[in-house]
Amino acid sequence: MHQITLANMKIDIIRKDIKNLHLGVYPPNGRVRIAAPMHFDDETLRLFAISKLPWIKKQQSKFQNQERQTLREYVSGESHYFNGQRYLLKIIDSSSPPSITIRNKKYIELHTRKTSTRLQREKIMTQWYRKQLKELLPPLIEKWQHITGIHVDSWHIKSMKTKWGSCCSPAKRIWLNLELAKKPIRCIEYIIVHEMVHMIERHHNERFVRYMDDFMPQWREYKKELNRLILGHTEWPPGVINH
Repeated sequence: MHQITLANMKIDIIRKDIKNLHLGVYPPNGRVRIAAPMHFDDETLRLFAISKLPWIKKQQSKFQNQERQTLREYVSGESHYFNGQRYLLKIIDSSSPPSITIRNKKYIELHTRKTSTRLQREKIMTQWYRKQLKELLPPLIEKWQHITGIHVDSWHIKSMKTKWGSCCSPAKRIWLNLELAKKPIRCIEYIIVHEMVHMIERHHNERFVRYMDDFMPQWREYKKELNRLILGHTEWPPGVINH
């Protein structure tokens, strides 16, 4: 990998055995990367970047302006999110195996020893989020398989810093970001449908948009809502366009 410079902007260049250009602006500071076919020279890529400069600036501005949480300390009184709702964390001293309870639609109670460390509490919370999302996804995927006619052979949950989801079309497999457990159900469904459509149309082109409009007419509103929501300390989905 090497870089080209455009005004005061450094752009990472990665050449791959691919057919199309892929331009991405990445968190948290708006790093710009172009993945290009092997035969594209730097001057061609520089001209391409110039043509996309307004879009690049727009994406970088989103990262700078979006509300974000500070690093979570996992102490009582701290804000945490689940299914789009804000809860206050309450640490309950317990010698029993760690557990989490939603109380009065206001608190997430974390039952653990008060001597537990921040990392131990974070691990318990992460495991809980994974369990909740794992239980939530099957009926949602089944629902949208029926609506779209697109079959998913398998799905997985994983931590992703730069994407809400991804898919492997040949294997009919999708991956969903663990952070979606914190988001409203409608936003989770938007990402599910988005990845399903990518199984039949790889690019964000007119055909892709047509499928999204047919299957989920309100998808643009859900996308805007997801992009407006407060982001976690390391939760930074990027802007990416393909050409």
